[in-house]
Amino acid sequence: MAEGRKGNKLQAGARGREGDTPVPHDEAMLEHGLGDKCVPATTPQVGHLRFSPLASAPMNRRALLALLLAALVLPACAASVSYVASKEVPPAVPREFRGAWVATVGNIDWPSKAGLTTQQQQTELLALLDKAVALRLNAIVLQVRPGCDALYASKLEPWSEYLTGTMGRAPEPYYDPLAFAVTEAHRRGLELHAWFNPFRARHAAAKSAVASNHISKTRPELVRKYGPLLWLDPGEAAVHEHSIRVILDVVRRYDVDGIHLDDYFYPYPEKTAAKQVVPFPDEPSWRKYQKSGGKLARDDWRRDNVNRFLQRLYASVKAEKNWVKVGISPFGIWKPGNPPGIRGMDATKEIFADSLKWFHAGWLDYLSPQLYWSIDAPEQSFPLLLKWWAGQNPSARHLWPGLSAATIGPGRNAEEIIQQIKLVRAQPGASGSLQWSIKALNQNRDGLADKLAGQVFQTPALIPASPWLNQAVPERPVVAFGQDAAQTVSVFQWATPSGVVPGWWLVQMRFNGAWRTELLPGSQLNRTFRVPASALPEAVSVTAVSRYGQAGPAFVAQRVGKAE
Repeated sequence: MAEGRKGNKLQAGARGREGDTPVPHDEAMLEHGLGDKCVPATTPQVGHLRFSPLASAPMNRRALLALLLAALVLPACAASVSYVASKEVPPAVPREFRGAWVATVGNIDWPSKAGLTTQQQQTELLALLDKAVALRLNAIVLQVRPGCDALYASKLEPWSEYLTGTMGRAPEPYYDPLAFAVTEAHRRGLELHAWFNPFRARHAAAKSAVASNHISKTRPELVRKYGPLLWLDPGEAAVHEHSIRVILDVVRRYDVDGIHLDDYFYPYPEKTAAKQVVPFPDEPSWRKYQKSGGKLARDDWRRDNVNRFLQRLYASVKAEKNWVKVGISPFGIWKPGNPPGIRGMDATKEIFADSLKWFHAGWLDYLSPQLYWSIDAPEQSFPLLLKWWAGQNPSARHLWPGLSAATIGPGRNAEEIIQQIKLVRAQPGASGSLQWSIKALNQNRDGLADKLAGQVFQTPALIPASPWLNQAVPERPVVAFGQDAAQTVSVFQWATPSGVVPGWWLVQMRFNGAWRTELLPGSQLNRTFRVPASALPEAVSVTAVSRYGQAGPAFVAQRVGKAE
């Protein structure tokens, strides 16, 4: 059996991940009491475990020794096999975003119901993450703020009722669901994007009494009742301040890979029994705007409220952590007639969402228009809308459309989703997709999960790089190999020459002529095998991948010697 093992952080040049300040090499060595009297790098021996550095690239001597000091302490003996640097080139790993939404509002996806124990919640979430890995997905979009509440520890908003059944009550025994999700997703090679509803204050599915620290109680002047919903008024400057503060709090405190907003900005129109649209009750903020000298018409003003919020949010996230992606999944039709023949809701007039403007302006890193219609839908053609969106991208951002696995049933089979993924792959300018939602995948509706793994996601994929954020390429890593005395525990250890910890490690291993691929978090500095020498990989390739998705040159090692 082969197992991954969390490595200790490098002491030389130690960093959490890219972007922090490294510890000076000399200070790191002095922590171990070694100073300049270190064991020569040509014959490294760590405790009772003998290692062989495989580096052919230059490496700081202290950094190499620090790498080896992080190894397991086992009895030493001559290794039965060894590895040498090789010029072999492993197969290229495809680039494709493969994501799934995990909705928490109304307990749609997770937790399955409110009031589960902490262990039950964690078990359910781990099962969903494991399903994502089994299907070779590479990203989870987890809803963490359904309605001015929090599925994480927050001083700004109350605990979500979808955890315990009571708004404001923390899980018992206590844990932080978002911190848990980030750690476990990264452990499995998955990105974790935190999904926020920026203006919805209370969903129709909410049942709990409202907590005293909910914004509808603390700042009622910012909240509008609209049908069964409570909604923050996007026309109020204080609303922008509050929602951006909430989102940035998560960006600062959690190691999320992305911030995600869906299609809810202004609410979808409510109607009377006579089918008349109920106006959104933003008269106070509208009058305030007019008194300040504003000249825009009301609908233009509403669109501008959303535009200004998104422009500021994008800039604010980048100022905090430039590598955190900002994604939006708007309604799939911008305006009827775009492209010709398309009919449906005008999102710019109904919910005041000018998604084309955001895409053109580059106020996001990826757009996931909700293309939930069928390939042959006469007035909402999936391929026509996909092609149109791909042609509206002057800022060269990612286009990862949303697909509706949830509607598999009468009138839609799993093959529809498979064919849509193939159309996305064939469309220049599109580089992935996002499934609504993980429940349909977990239930294997109409065999969808089997078809995904067997027909379109047969091998793992890396998420496409975001070169507009950063084009720097990580260093080629250095690799070492060692075994225990019984020659049944073998360890590959790696690091960059400078000690900078990347976002991810792409580890490829060849067994019996076939390559296997793993994506490991940057903090994991080794790979342990508890197998006979004959079962060790024939070749190992290690590549550093930055938080921006840029892959550096690989270090490849080939097995030599006995393998009995």
